[in-house]
Amino acid sequence: MTDERASASRHVQPTGAAGEVFLAFLKLGLTSFGGPIAHLGYFRDEIVVRRRWLGEAEYADLVALCQFLPGPASSQVGFALGLYRAGPLGALAAWAAFTLPSAALLVVFALGADLLDGPVAQGVLHGLKLVAVAVVAQAVWGMARSLTPDRQRATIAVAAVAVTILLAGSPGQVAAIVLGGLAGLVFCRNGAVMAAPVTRFPVSRAVGVVCLVLFALLLVGLPVLAAAVNAHGLDLFDAFYRAGSLVFGGGHVVLPLLDAETVASGWVSKDAFLAGYGAAQAVPGPLFTIAAYLGAVGGPMPNGVVGAAIALVAIFLPGMLLLVGALPFWDALRGRPAAQAAMRGANAAVVGILGAALYDPVWISAVLDPLDFALALAGFVALVAWKAPPWVVVLLLALAGGVTGALG
Repeated sequence: MTDERASASRHVQPTGAAGEVFLAFLKLGLTSFGGPIAHLGYFRDEIVVRRRWLGEAEYADLVALCQFLPGPASSQVGFALGLYRAGPLGALAAWAAFTLPSAALLVVFALGADLLDGPVAQGVLHGLKLVAVAVVAQAVWGMARSLTPDRQRATIAVAAVAVTILLAGSPGQVAAIVLGGLAGLVFCRNGAVMAAPVTRFPVSRAVGVVCLVLFALLLVGLPVLAAAVNAHGLDLFDAFYRAGSLVFGGGHVVLPLLDAETVASGWVSKDAFLAGYGAAQAVPGPLFTIAAYLGAVGGPMPNGVVGAAIALVAIFLPGMLLLVGALPFWDALRGRPAAQAAMRGANAAVVGILGAALYDPVWISAVLDPLDFALALAGFVALVAWKAPPWVVVLLLALAGGVTGALG
């Protein structure tokens, strides 16, 4: 154990205030563009380098844990940082401050979507769909490079594409992740074993067990309750809770899960779904806040602000329950080679799921002619080769779509 870790591990009590955490993460919620990996960089700069709430090694351990769990990794890291700094109120303050700015902007977009009529407005919306093509393609490209670096994991990713296509919707995605984990146990045991971290968060094992049990009860019980009670609000909570429970690999991977829960059910049209996904690239904060847009724009009631609130809480809740539940047990689990091999396979399967989503619904709904292809390719090159911020690509493709609509 390094001197830094030994010293830091003695400070297990929160040392800050929830208000301090809220202000720090409100700044991040208003300025953190670029997706989950970029968010982790923003967090490091603000919390580790500038504010020095914890050390580099501790932050790396926390990031590793959140990458290991299902859920929105950057939001889980933020939640844990707030928990570490100011206890449970600090955790809630960090989540609210980082999440609500982008959620509010997307709800406004959803409520104003019906006002967007005419060729120019429709062109702008189509431009947002093309943004989704570029951004998802960038995500597939980047994740494939880091998560499928060898033949074994590349093969698992391709197999996951096939499973996802053959078993449409959430069952196919869950099957792909489970089979990927099993394949990882067999074929991905050659990676280096990570050293176990020092857990320093004020969470007891009893609280961890309660959170894990609650997570499982909701995951199993909500579908049964929703089937027994004819209430769309409960259906909405169940759908978004399930989507948030099954996402490995970060924000973009939630796209096919949400498509299966909202578009396939008829709550949201495919055009509205892709327009919202494109709009989500233009706002800071976590991509999971697209749930607020979908809850607001969908039907039947409750929708609008109430639907947005239900969907937003439901999609984030499982990841936070899993995080708090895992914190007291992370040391022992992370050090096991079998667990790490299974996660290598599951992460490779995530790449395949996202690759399948790039084709359907993203590509087939947005790329309708050669000009669309050229615009989407230009957006992809801007993101990958020119390292343009996503919001810049959003503005450029929305403008291009508007011009095309005006001329067409």
